[in-house]
Amino acid sequence: MSGHSKWHNIQAKKGKADKARSNIFTKMSRMISVVAQQGGGDPMMNFSLRLAIDKAKAVNMPKDNIDRAIKRGTGEDSEGTVYQELLYEGFGPNGVAFLVEVLTDNNNRTVAEVKNAFTKNGGTMGGQGSVKWQFEQKGVIRFTTDKKTLIKDWEKAQLELLDAGVLDIKEDENGVELFSAREDFQKMSEVVDKLGIEPDESVLEWIAKETVSLDEETSAKVENLYNILDELDDVRAVYTNEE
Repeated sequence: MSGHSKWHNIQAKKGKADKARSNIFTKMSRMISVVAQQGGGDPMMNFSLRLAIDKAKAVNMPKDNIDRAIKRGTGEDSEGTVYQELLYEGFGPNGVAFLVEVLTDNNNRTVAEVKNAFTKNGGTMGGQGSVKWQFEQKGVIRFTTDKKTLIKDWEKAQLELLDAGVLDIKEDENGVELFSAREDFQKMSEVVDKLGIEPDESVLEWIAKETVSLDEETSAKVENLYNILDELDDVRAVYTNEE
């Protein structure tokens, strides 16, 4: 069940970028509005909303901002903007596969910005289905080694997680990563909560079925394109098939 973990790369590419973003509250607000629009404004009845609120709290987003975002999504705020959730596909340097999740109120603007980022940084936009087949969406939960030590019987906990639909458990010096099918994500989250663990990350992610190994120079170019896409206001998340 243990194996190679992408924790370090994810932390470097995502966590570090998140802290540097001046627009993080804007991104969080959009995400909350979309999930409230899709599943209602009650976090007890809307699992996705509960996760979005947790992420917003993790970056110290004020409660008033969270409440306003929910009201925009449910329509209680008559001036609320309606956002679309879209997935763009493309190729980076050396043909590396890219998936770009966006939340946008203007698809023409967003697709132009994403296409420009690809074109100016060694990549190209792809058509629908051009790279998505190389990924599958999974539930992912990550928590640090320090938090794992709070679990008294880790072997028993792993069995509980597997019974809840966890497909893979990866461990390294940074922490633990849990993976489930999309439909088992909530069950996995409930077991983690029962174990008394507050995850560092609890998300649905597009995971590459097979990864590619790159030389240092190409990897740096891929990371540059990743960061430029990730910093766009309308982009929620970026995924690649780099190892």
